[in-house]
Amino acid sequence: MKLSVIDQAPVSAGFTPADALRNTIELARLADRLGYERYWIAEHHAITALASPAPEILITRVAAETSAIRVGSGGVMLPHYSPLKVAETFRVLHALYPGRIDLGVGRAPGGTPLDSFALQRNRQQPPADDFPQQMVELLAFLNRGFPAKHPFSRLTVSPDMPGCPEVWLLGSSLWSASAAAQLGLRYAFAHFIDPHPTRAALEHYFSHFTPSRELSAPQAIIALGVICADTEAEAGRLLTSARLFRRRIRQGDVRPIPPPEEAIAELGPSAEAPPTELGDWPRYFAGTPDKVRGQLIDMASALHVEDQMVVTIVHDHRARMRSYQLLAEAFKLTRRSG
Repeated sequence: MKLSVIDQAPVSAGFTPADALRNTIELARLADRLGYERYWIAEHHAITALASPAPEILITRVAAETSAIRVGSGGVMLPHYSPLKVAETFRVLHALYPGRIDLGVGRAPGGTPLDSFALQRNRQQPPADDFPQQMVELLAFLNRGFPAKHPFSRLTVSPDMPGCPEVWLLGSSLWSASAAAQLGLRYAFAHFIDPHPTRAALEHYFSHFTPSRELSAPQAIIALGVICADTEAEAGRLLTSARLFRRRIRQGDVRPIPPPEEAIAELGPSAEAPPTELGDWPRYFAGTPDKVRGQLIDMASALHVEDQMVVTIVHDHRARMRSYQLLAEAFKLTRRSG
Protein backbone atom coordinates (compact mmCIF):
# COMPACT_ATOMS: atom_id res chain seq x y z
CA MET A 1 0.00 0.00 0.00
CA LYS A 2 1.18 3.54 -0.77
CA LEU A 3 1.34 6.17 1.94
CA SER A 4 1.43 9.93 1.39
CA VAL A 5 1.42 13.13 3.45
CA ILE A 6 -1.06 15.99 3.60
CA ASP A 7 0.43 19.02 5.37
CA GLN A 8 -1.67 21.91 6.66
CA ALA A 9 1.42 23.75 7.99
CA PRO A 10 0.10 23.79 11.58
CA VAL A 11 1.31 26.60 13.84
CA SER A 12 1.93 25.41 17.40
CA ALA A 13 1.24 27.65 20.38
CA GLY A 14 4.45 29.38 21.42
CA PHE A 15 5.87 29.27 17.89
CA THR A 16 5.54 31.43 14.77
CA PRO A 17 4.10 30.84 11.28
CA ALA A 18 7.69 31.00 10.00
CA ASP A 19 8.51 28.09 12.32
CA ALA A 20 5.56 26.18 10.83
CA LEU A 21 6.81 26.73 7.27
CA ARG A 22 10.30 25.58 8.24
CA ASN A 23 8.71 22.51 9.80
CA THR A 24 7.00 21.80 6.47
CA ILE A 25 10.36 21.79 4.69
CA GLU A 26 11.90 19.50 7.31
CA LEU A 27 8.98 17.08 7.27
CA ALA A 28 8.99 16.97 3.46
CA ARG A 29 12.66 16.02 3.42
CA LEU A 30 11.96 13.25 5.92
CA ALA A 31 8.95 11.96 4.00
CA ASP A 32 11.05 11.84 0.82
CA ARG A 33 13.77 9.80 2.57
CA LEU A 34 11.27 7.47 4.24
CA GLY A 35 9.60 6.50 0.96
CA TYR A 36 6.26 8.29 1.11
CA GLU A 37 4.58 8.58 -2.29
CA ARG A 38 3.24 12.16 -2.28
CA TYR A 39 3.49 15.36 -0.25
CA TRP A 40 0.47 17.62 -0.60
CA ILE A 41 0.08 21.09 0.89
CA ALA A 42 -3.31 22.44 1.89
CA GLU A 43 -4.81 25.87 1.24
CA HIS A 44 -6.35 27.69 4.22
CA HIS A 45 -7.10 31.41 4.51
CA ALA A 46 -7.05 33.70 7.56
CA ILE A 47 -6.58 30.90 10.10
CA THR A 48 -3.90 31.71 12.69
CA ALA A 49 -3.33 28.01 13.35
CA LEU A 50 -2.50 27.11 9.72
CA ALA A 51 0.27 28.87 7.79
CA SER A 52 -0.43 27.85 4.19
CA PRO A 53 -2.73 30.15 2.18
CA ALA A 54 -0.59 29.72 -0.98
CA PRO A 55 0.29 26.05 -1.58
CA GLU A 56 1.81 26.72 -4.99
CA ILE A 57 4.63 28.69 -3.33
CA LEU A 58 5.38 25.95 -0.82
CA ILE A 59 5.20 23.33 -3.59
CA THR A 60 8.08 25.08 -5.35
CA ARG A 61 10.24 25.03 -2.22
CA VAL A 62 9.31 21.48 -1.17
CA ALA A 63 10.00 20.09 -4.65
CA ALA A 64 13.40 21.83 -4.65
CA GLU A 65 14.25 20.35 -1.25
CA THR A 66 13.30 16.78 -2.21
CA SER A 67 14.31 14.40 -4.96
CA ALA A 68 11.68 11.76 -5.73
CA ILE A 69 8.46 12.27 -3.79
CA ARG A 70 5.55 13.72 -5.78
CA VAL A 71 4.58 17.20 -4.58
CA GLY A 72 1.23 18.87 -4.97
CA SER A 73 -1.71 20.86 -3.68
CA GLY A 74 -4.24 19.47 -1.29
CA GLY A 75 -5.65 21.54 -2.79
CA VAL A 76 -6.10 24.69 -4.83
CA MET A 77 -9.54 26.13 -4.01
CA LEU A 78 -10.59 26.76 -7.61
CA PRO A 79 -13.63 29.05 -7.00
CA HIS A 80 -11.20 31.79 -5.92
CA TYR A 81 -9.16 31.70 -9.13
CA SER A 82 -9.11 31.87 -12.90
CA PRO A 83 -8.69 28.37 -14.44
CA LEU A 84 -6.14 29.78 -16.90
CA LYS A 85 -4.01 31.22 -14.09
CA VAL A 86 -4.07 27.91 -12.19
CA ALA A 87 -3.12 26.06 -15.38
CA GLU A 88 -0.21 28.43 -16.01
CA THR A 89 1.04 28.16 -12.42
CA PHE A 90 1.04 24.37 -12.44
CA ARG A 91 2.52 24.18 -15.91
CA VAL A 92 5.47 26.20 -14.56
CA LEU A 93 5.77 23.73 -11.69
CA HIS A 94 5.54 20.83 -14.14
CA ALA A 95 8.30 22.38 -16.26
CA LEU A 96 10.53 22.76 -13.21
CA TYR A 97 9.82 19.29 -11.80
CA PRO A 98 8.45 17.10 -14.64
CA GLY A 99 6.72 13.93 -13.52
CA ARG A 100 6.53 15.03 -9.87
CA ILE A 101 3.69 17.57 -9.67
CA ASP A 102 0.10 16.90 -8.57
CA LEU A 103 -2.70 19.43 -8.94
CA GLY A 104 -5.33 18.72 -6.30
CA VAL A 105 -8.39 20.92 -6.81
CA GLY A 106 -11.15 21.63 -4.31
CA ARG A 107 -14.49 23.39 -4.27
CA ALA A 108 -14.48 24.44 -0.60
CA PRO A 109 -13.50 28.03 0.29
CA GLY A 110 -10.66 27.13 2.65
CA GLY A 111 -11.88 29.71 5.15
CA THR A 112 -14.88 31.71 6.32
CA PRO A 113 -17.43 33.55 4.12
CA LEU A 114 -15.64 36.80 4.97
CA ASP A 115 -12.35 35.35 3.70
CA SER A 116 -14.06 34.32 0.48
CA PHE A 117 -15.55 37.79 0.06
CA ALA A 118 -12.13 39.39 0.56
CA LEU A 119 -10.66 37.07 -2.11
CA GLN A 120 -13.31 38.04 -4.70
CA ARG A 121 -12.23 40.30 -7.51
CA ASN A 122 -15.80 41.49 -8.16
CA ARG A 123 -17.64 42.22 -4.92
CA GLN A 124 -20.69 43.85 -6.50
CA GLN A 125 -22.53 40.55 -6.85
CA PRO A 126 -22.32 37.04 -5.35
CA PRO A 127 -19.83 34.78 -7.14
CA ALA A 128 -21.28 32.28 -9.58
CA ASP A 129 -21.59 28.69 -8.40
CA ASP A 130 -19.94 27.34 -11.53
CA PHE A 131 -17.30 24.94 -10.20
CA PRO A 132 -18.07 22.17 -12.74
CA GLN A 133 -17.59 24.63 -15.61
CA GLN A 134 -14.38 25.93 -14.02
CA MET A 135 -13.08 22.38 -13.70
CA VAL A 136 -13.83 21.55 -17.33
CA GLU A 137 -12.11 24.74 -18.43
CA LEU A 138 -9.05 24.03 -16.27
CA LEU A 139 -8.71 20.54 -17.77
CA ALA A 140 -9.03 21.97 -21.28
CA PHE A 141 -6.27 24.52 -20.61
CA LEU A 142 -3.99 21.84 -19.15
CA ASN A 143 -4.61 19.30 -21.92
CA ARG A 144 -5.05 21.60 -24.95
CA GLY A 145 -8.60 20.29 -25.05
CA PHE A 146 -10.75 23.16 -26.35
CA PRO A 147 -12.75 22.46 -29.53
CA ALA A 148 -11.32 24.08 -32.64
CA LYS A 149 -14.12 26.66 -32.80
CA HIS A 150 -13.68 27.73 -29.16
CA PRO A 151 -11.85 31.09 -28.88
CA PHE A 152 -9.57 29.70 -26.16
CA SER A 153 -8.29 27.07 -28.61
CA ARG A 154 -6.08 29.83 -30.02
CA LEU A 155 -4.30 30.27 -26.68
CA THR A 156 -1.06 28.50 -25.86
CA VAL A 157 -0.68 27.86 -22.15
CA SER A 158 2.94 28.48 -21.27
CA PRO A 159 5.26 26.74 -20.57
CA ASP A 160 4.16 24.60 -23.52
CA MET A 161 5.90 21.25 -23.06
CA PRO A 162 4.95 17.55 -23.12
CA GLY A 163 3.08 16.05 -20.22
CA CYS A 164 0.91 17.55 -17.53
CA PRO A 165 0.51 17.59 -13.75
CA GLU A 166 -1.66 14.80 -12.35
CA VAL A 167 -5.08 16.27 -11.62
CA TRP A 168 -7.06 15.17 -8.55
CA LEU A 169 -10.49 16.29 -7.45
CA LEU A 170 -10.67 16.74 -3.67
CA GLY A 171 -13.83 16.39 -1.65
CA SER A 172 -15.63 15.12 1.43
CA SER A 173 -19.14 14.55 0.09
CA LEU A 174 -21.21 12.53 -2.34
CA TRP A 175 -21.32 15.58 -4.62
CA SER A 176 -17.54 15.54 -5.09
CA ALA A 177 -17.55 11.76 -5.60
CA SER A 178 -20.16 12.13 -8.33
CA ALA A 179 -18.27 15.00 -9.99
CA ALA A 180 -14.97 13.08 -10.00
CA ALA A 181 -16.71 10.03 -11.49
CA GLN A 182 -18.50 12.02 -14.21
CA LEU A 183 -15.36 13.93 -15.20
CA GLY A 184 -13.17 10.83 -15.11
CA LEU A 185 -10.77 12.28 -12.57
CA ARG A 186 -8.63 10.92 -9.77
CA TYR A 187 -10.42 11.40 -6.47
CA ALA A 188 -9.05 12.25 -3.02
CA PHE A 189 -11.58 11.90 -0.21
CA ALA A 190 -10.94 13.97 2.95
CA HIS A 191 -12.03 11.44 5.57
CA PHE A 192 -10.34 13.51 8.28
CA ILE A 193 -12.76 16.36 7.53
CA ASP A 194 -15.98 14.32 7.49
CA PRO A 195 -15.80 10.57 8.14
CA HIS A 196 -19.53 9.99 7.82
CA PRO A 197 -19.94 9.65 4.00
CA THR A 198 -16.58 7.97 3.30
CA ARG A 199 -17.85 4.53 2.35
CA ALA A 200 -20.80 5.80 0.32
CA ALA A 201 -18.65 8.37 -1.52
CA LEU A 202 -15.98 5.87 -2.51
CA GLU A 203 -18.51 3.24 -3.57
CA HIS A 204 -20.31 5.80 -5.73
CA TYR A 205 -17.06 6.98 -7.30
CA PHE A 206 -15.91 3.47 -8.24
CA SER A 207 -19.31 2.31 -9.51
CA HIS A 208 -20.07 5.44 -11.57
CA PHE A 209 -16.59 6.24 -12.94
CA THR A 210 -16.53 7.25 -16.62
CA PRO A 211 -13.16 6.88 -18.41
CA SER A 212 -11.75 10.13 -19.76
CA ARG A 213 -8.78 11.56 -21.57
CA GLU A 214 -7.32 12.19 -18.13
CA LEU A 215 -7.80 8.67 -16.72
CA SER A 216 -8.91 5.27 -18.05
CA ALA A 217 -9.75 3.65 -14.69
CA PRO A 218 -10.72 5.04 -11.26
CA GLN A 219 -7.96 6.00 -8.84
CA ALA A 220 -8.67 7.14 -5.29
CA ILE A 221 -6.87 8.28 -2.16
CA ILE A 222 -8.28 8.41 1.37
CA ALA A 223 -6.91 11.27 3.51
CA LEU A 224 -7.12 10.52 7.23
CA GLY A 225 -5.67 11.60 10.53
CA VAL A 226 -2.93 9.49 12.13
CA ILE A 227 -0.85 9.80 15.28
CA CYS A 228 1.71 7.07 15.98
CA ALA A 229 3.72 6.92 19.19
CA ASP A 230 5.73 4.32 21.09
CA THR A 231 2.85 3.72 23.52
CA GLU A 232 -0.93 3.90 23.41
CA ALA A 233 -0.89 6.37 26.29
CA GLU A 234 1.47 8.75 24.50
CA ALA A 235 -0.53 8.60 21.27
CA GLY A 236 -3.70 9.39 23.21
CA ARG A 237 -1.99 12.29 24.97
CA LEU A 238 -0.77 13.76 21.67
CA LEU A 239 -4.24 13.37 20.14
CA THR A 240 -5.78 15.73 22.69
CA SER A 241 -4.18 18.71 20.90
CA ALA A 242 -5.91 17.81 17.63
CA ARG A 243 -9.20 17.19 19.41
CA LEU A 244 -9.18 20.59 21.11
CA PHE A 245 -8.03 22.32 17.91
CA ARG A 246 -10.97 20.83 16.04
CA ARG A 247 -13.44 21.80 18.75
CA ARG A 248 -12.10 25.36 18.79
CA ILE A 249 -12.32 25.64 14.99
CA ARG A 250 -16.00 24.64 15.12
CA GLN A 251 -16.50 27.49 17.60
CA GLY A 252 -14.70 30.00 15.38
CA ASP A 253 -11.56 29.97 17.53
CA VAL A 254 -8.52 29.84 15.19
CA ARG A 255 -5.74 29.99 17.78
CA PRO A 256 -2.55 27.92 17.22
CA ILE A 257 -2.35 24.23 18.12
CA PRO A 258 -2.42 23.87 21.94
CA PRO A 259 0.02 21.68 23.89
CA PRO A 260 -1.45 18.45 25.36
CA GLU A 261 -1.43 19.83 28.91
CA GLU A 262 -3.63 22.76 27.89
CA ALA A 263 -5.85 20.48 25.80
CA ILE A 264 -6.36 17.99 28.62
CA ALA A 265 -7.25 20.77 31.04
CA GLU A 266 -9.75 22.39 28.62
CA LEU A 267 -11.32 19.15 27.42
CA GLY A 268 -11.86 18.07 31.01
CA PRO A 269 -13.25 14.57 31.62
CA SER A 270 -13.80 14.07 27.87
CA ALA A 271 -10.03 14.09 27.36
CA GLU A 272 -9.94 10.48 28.58
CA ALA A 273 -12.90 9.29 26.52
CA PRO A 274 -12.54 8.35 22.84
CA PRO A 275 -14.35 10.90 20.65
CA THR A 276 -17.73 9.86 19.27
CA GLU A 277 -17.65 9.68 15.47
CA LEU A 278 -20.26 9.16 12.80
CA GLY A 279 -19.32 6.63 10.17
CA ASP A 280 -17.46 3.35 10.05
CA TRP A 281 -14.03 4.68 11.02
CA PRO A 282 -12.70 7.50 13.24
CA ARG A 283 -11.30 10.61 11.58
CA TYR A 284 -8.05 10.08 13.56
CA PHE A 285 -6.26 6.77 14.12
CA ALA A 286 -4.01 7.01 17.17
CA GLY A 287 -1.89 4.33 18.78
CA THR A 288 1.23 2.25 18.44
CA PRO A 289 2.55 1.68 14.89
CA ASP A 290 1.40 -1.94 14.68
CA LYS A 291 -2.10 -1.10 15.87
CA VAL A 292 -2.45 1.81 13.44
CA ARG A 293 -1.02 -0.26 10.57
CA GLY A 294 -3.67 -2.92 11.13
CA GLN A 295 -6.45 -0.33 11.23
CA LEU A 296 -5.31 1.38 8.03
CA ILE A 297 -4.97 -1.92 6.18
CA ASP A 298 -8.46 -2.97 7.26
CA MET A 299 -9.90 0.35 6.11
CA ALA A 300 -8.09 0.25 2.77
CA SER A 301 -9.24 -3.31 2.16
CA ALA A 302 -12.87 -2.46 2.95
CA LEU A 303 -12.81 0.54 0.60
CA HIS A 304 -10.71 -1.10 -2.15
CA VAL A 305 -8.08 1.64 -2.16
CA GLU A 306 -4.31 1.28 -2.32
CA ASP A 307 -3.33 4.85 -1.41
CA GLN A 308 -3.78 6.53 1.96
CA MET A 309 -2.74 10.09 2.75
CA VAL A 310 -1.90 10.98 6.34
CA VAL A 311 -2.38 14.26 8.19
CA THR A 312 -0.86 14.60 11.67
CA ILE A 313 -1.72 17.55 13.89
CA VAL A 314 0.21 17.62 17.17
CA HIS A 315 1.81 20.44 19.14
CA ASP A 316 5.35 19.03 19.19
CA HIS A 317 6.97 19.02 15.75
CA ARG A 318 9.43 16.31 16.83
CA ALA A 319 6.50 14.10 17.81
CA ARG A 320 4.98 14.72 14.38
CA MET A 321 8.21 13.72 12.66
CA ARG A 322 8.42 10.64 14.88
CA SER A 323 4.84 9.67 14.04
CA TYR A 324 5.56 9.64 10.30
CA GLN A 325 8.78 7.71 10.86
CA LEU A 326 7.06 5.05 12.98
CA LEU A 327 4.30 4.68 10.40
CA ALA A 328 6.80 4.29 7.54
CA GLU A 329 8.68 1.64 9.49
CA ALA A 330 5.47 -0.23 10.31
CA PHE A 331 4.57 -0.38 6.60
CA LYS A 332 8.16 -1.14 5.61
CA LEU A 333 8.25 1.66 3.07
CA THR A 334 11.29 1.57 0.79
CA ARG A 335 13.71 4.25 1.95
CA ARG A 336 15.32 6.55 -0.61
CA SER A 337 18.96 7.56 -0.51
CA GLY A 338 19.96 11.17 0.21
